[in-house]
Amino acid sequence: MFLRQKTTMIDEGSALPGRDRAVLENPTFHEIYGIPVQSTPAGSEVAYLALGCFWGAEKLYWQTPGVTNTAAGYQGGFTPNPTYEEVCSGGTAHAEVVRVTYDPTKITFAGLLKIFFENHDPTQGMRQGNDVGTQYRSAIYTTDDEQAADAIRVRDEFQAEFTKSGYGEITTAIRPAGEFFYAEDYHQQYLSEGKNPNGYCPIHATGVTCNP
Repeated sequence: MFLRQKTTMIDEGSALPGRDRAVLENPTFHEIYGIPVQSTPAGSEVAYLALGCFWGAEKLYWQTPGVTNTAAGYQGGFTPNPTYEEVCSGGTAHAEVVRVTYDPTKITFAGLLKIFFENHDPTQGMRQGNDVGTQYRSAIYTTDDEQAADAIRVRDEFQAEFTKSGYGEITTAIRPAGEFFYAEDYHQQYLSEGKNPNGYCPIHATGVTCNP
């Protein structure tokens, strides 16, 4: 019963009430970039990507050339300023999301999406491997019509490759970006050498590739 509840999205009327204050109130400096995780460097654009546990997903993107900042957080749900425990309960409808700022002269949004689709299994629904729950769903939260069009195009191109490889339908949600809530400080750059040098979070890559 608990598993079934965690993998079923709640409606707004069933969501936890949340709180008025952010769980990450003060500027927190990025373990890799040395700038506030809440900042958007000059000339950068923003992408919001959910591909399972945000620990490994954030590391994947801070290691990507052209990315200028990353942060772990929650998006796509109803509860304001949720805590990690609330998100994991399934009572907020949020996904674990990585906020990625990037220099569009060095990497495109489609380039970020190539990394996205090649580093998790977007056909699994409300899970990634042994991580089960609505917070682990695959999602792209877009900031404008251009991002939305790119997301649909790249998803469809990858769907053809997933189908050729024997996988089912991509379940990645493509939605306009609502408010992004920064996760607690201990989640930010969780897998960095400065925080957890021996930390581990699997990336559920399928081996399916595409050049959108």
